[in-house]
Amino acid sequence: MDIRNIIKNPIVTEKAAVLKEKHNKYTFVVDKDANKFQIKQAVESLFNVRVESVHTSNYLGKSKRMGMHVGHKSDWKKAIVKLGEGQEIQMAEEV
Repeated sequence: MDIRNIIKNPIVTEKAAVLKEKHNKYTFVVDKDANKFQIKQAVESLFNVRVESVHTSNYLGKSKRMGMHVGHKSDWKKAIVKLGEGQEIQMAEEV
């Protein structure tokens, strides 16, 4: 698996902002098939930081309905990455 395809996008919510400020943890949507070791390698190589730990959660997609048509949202995986002391990732939203 290519490192650039593992991390899809950052999650920008109030909870993610609190984790970043208080605990130096960053939240990303990642590839469903990626494991913690691959996620750690991807973050370290893409952002040039040191990762201490990675926590992952799998989410099942929900059924959505538009009138009589029923659709389904995709399943996805979330990764919470804790960086080493003094490490920081500059996001595009912060600039």
